[in-house]
Amino acid sequence: MNRIEEVIARIGPPDAAAMARARAREGVLTKPPGSLGRLEALAIGLAGILGTERPELRRKAIVIMAGDHGVTAEGVSAYPAAVTTQMVANFLAGGAAINALARSVGARVTVVDMGVAGEIAAPPASASPADRPIARPTLLRRAIGRGTANAAHGPAMGREDAIRAVEATIAVAGEEVARGLDLLGVGEMGIGNTTAASAIVAALTGEPPAIVTGRGTGVDGLALRRKVGVVRQMLAINRPDPSDPLDVLAKVGGFEIAGLVGLILGAAAARVPIVLDGFITGAAALVAVGLCPTLTPYLFAAHRSTEPGHAVVLERLGLDPLLDLGLRLGEGSGAALALGLLDGAARHLAEMATFAEAGVSDGGA
Repeated sequence: MNRIEEVIARIGPPDAAAMARARAREGVLTKPPGSLGRLEALAIGLAGILGTERPELRRKAIVIMAGDHGVTAEGVSAYPAAVTTQMVANFLAGGAAINALARSVGARVTVVDMGVAGEIAAPPASASPADRPIARPTLLRRAIGRGTANAAHGPAMGREDAIRAVEATIAVAGEEVARGLDLLGVGEMGIGNTTAASAIVAALTGEPPAIVTGRGTGVDGLALRRKVGVVRQMLAINRPDPSDPLDVLAKVGGFEIAGLVGLILGAAAARVPIVLDGFITGAAALVAVGLCPTLTPYLFAAHRSTEPGHAVVLERLGLDPLLDLGLRLGEGSGAALALGLLDGAARHLAEMATFAEAGVSDGGA
């Protein structure tokens, strides 16, 4: 049994007994039944993952997978490939949107270099001002290569490279759990990765590229039509096998998307709830669920992206997004916002008084 198979074997269903206890507790808290809407169902789901009717989500992390894509040579992005390296440096300096949003919910940030083409410079010592009282984001170097090959002309990577990437980030999930982890948000950075994600989603769902390919960094008009054509070309040349998720990942994916797959598998095996960000993390989740259908209850969709393919992903995964804010940034930005919402769901179940404890009439008389 290889590493991926071993981890998949450890991913079982949520704890039904804990969910039953949580449901019973929900019914005696000091509020009308159902008055907290979806928060109640979310809390019961968290109880099943964590195995307790009083779930706590105090230790939160956002892990961002970063990698470059050879397909950017086809003109599929409004930004040059060098922006991947530059934005990773910005993450490490604490100056990106994800840093601000992670601080707002008390989440640490880890950035994983899965295949960034440029040299990542260490931020200066003064990069995090005194008014940002947080630990500097951690950088992990797990690069499989300096970006993928151009998938418009052949496979993005070899199958063995895809497996190495997944295995490397199963280990990263273990490292994050060892640091202390109750709730994981996943994000990504990689110029060109909406093109790769569109090809993955088209391959795994059978939807045409024109349906699942969107503006990404902001391409429009002729550039968007070119991008759709590139996705068609990636599928025609590589012929990814939809019955083999690793084949799809290797032929049209990216190193950071493979990293997300391993991170999701590893976190689910450790019984950690996983908050998906948007389209790219959703595409990675499609691959992960293709490998291990039993992990779906561990997934929470943070938001509904403006990328058209995200609606297809959410429908296939059976996930109802928590937020709908018109987000399309990536980085884990939507996931960070959703961490606070899930923390609130857990806290109401764990910390509210029951009618008996509070001496409040339950209205049953």
